[in-house]
Amino acid sequence: MPLSQSADTLPLPPGDNGLPLLGKTLSFFRDPDFALKQHQKYGDVFKTKLLGSPTLFMRGYEANRFILSSENQYFEISWPPSTKALLGPLSLVLQTGTIHQNRRKLLAQAFMPRALSGYIATMEQITHQYCDRWVKQTELTWYPELRHYTFDIACKLLAGLDQGSKTNLGQAFETWTEGLFSIPIALPWTKFGRAKRSGDRLAQALEAIIQQRQQSSEPGTDTLALLIQAEDEAGQRLSIAELKDQILLLLFAGHETLTAAVAAFCLLMAQHPDVMAKVRSEQQQFPVHEPLTLDQLKQMTYLEQVLREVMRLIPPVGGSFRTVLETCEFNGYQLPKGWMVFYQIGATHQDETLYPEADRFEPERFSPQQMQQQSADRQKYGYLPFGGGIRECLGKEFARLEMKIFAALLARNYDWELLPDQNLELVRLPTPHPRDGLKVKFYPFNPDSSFQSRSS
Repeated sequence: MPLSQSADTLPLPPGDNGLPLLGKTLSFFRDPDFALKQHQKYGDVFKTKLLGSPTLFMRGYEANRFILSSENQYFEISWPPSTKALLGPLSLVLQTGTIHQNRRKLLAQAFMPRALSGYIATMEQITHQYCDRWVKQTELTWYPELRHYTFDIACKLLAGLDQGSKTNLGQAFETWTEGLFSIPIALPWTKFGRAKRSGDRLAQALEAIIQQRQQSSEPGTDTLALLIQAEDEAGQRLSIAELKDQILLLLFAGHETLTAAVAAFCLLMAQHPDVMAKVRSEQQQFPVHEPLTLDQLKQMTYLEQVLREVMRLIPPVGGSFRTVLETCEFNGYQLPKGWMVFYQIGATHQDETLYPEADRFEPERFSPQQMQQQSADRQKYGYLPFGGGIRECLGKEFARLEMKIFAALLARNYDWELLPDQNLELVRLPTPHPRDGLKVKFYPFNPDSSFQSRSS
């Protein structure tokens, strides 16, 4: 709520600002449990300093509701300096107000049901190609492979580029991604410095692709083609500069966070063979030798519960930053104008009042019976794998579609087990993934074998 004139003496939240300049920046980047430790010490709201800015951490679905329902009133989207510098000034995630709303409408056309239905065949084809390759490898470090897989799909469907992971664009993209959430010191050997140089190469490559497409008599059917032809409400088309920034954002969103989600599915299925057996049982009702359809995918209700629980337990994004536009109050504390606020998805998903035994993997949390017992408000602000409010991830249905296709095809045809002597601790930045890259044995599924007895 806004702060009245008579309440301007409300206390700031408790906390520790850390070092004079860096504050707690190093701890934030290096310690995946930084926020949890501070919350345990100070409560649901605490103050600190990140990258020279006073910052408030807030957790819980009530905090999420307050922040996300007050977008452009008391809060405005904000990003770390490294992210802002690398994403490009015209990127949708950096735009605000009317410009953001108009551009979001344009980009949303690429994720309507009709467009999504047209993506299924390509997603299925690329999934089969990668699975064939993984079977031949027998043993592999899966996470890097999954990064190539999601990038190839994103490149093909968003920019019409085949096998993007094998191109110079793919190599530059990997380096660029590594610097998105880093300390913004542009020296040649720093993550940020390397990312800036790679970002320049990405911009050049994307500009060449866009110019070639603009000059073509057949623009194509992918997202880039749609955006080249799209017009805003004033009849204006996107400039090359904006097309570059928006396609780069979509490649990141359609690759980085999605890789984290499918990797989490692979890890959790290997650890929970009983759940995997139920996923496989559901798949038996569908014609496995026919192409997938949007209608079939919608009928995979248990798989939907599993994927929702995967993203609850290991959300692809831990939270998001906002800037306080106007001094306001939350839970008796003053949130000063100009401060940063970090609302937390991961901490919300671990809230025991929302999710009893929150550390346990339990897809039944999202069964129709369980969901009916939760208020719409708690569902809306207590489960945020794609963010929320007016800035909820634009491509969430694209991501959900790809995840479900990947999971269904793997469950039908393949099996995998974790190799011994590997570190499965999750590295959280830029997105969560097992420290040793998820080493597995991968082979065709034999329905006659006892999956549960082998894995128990």
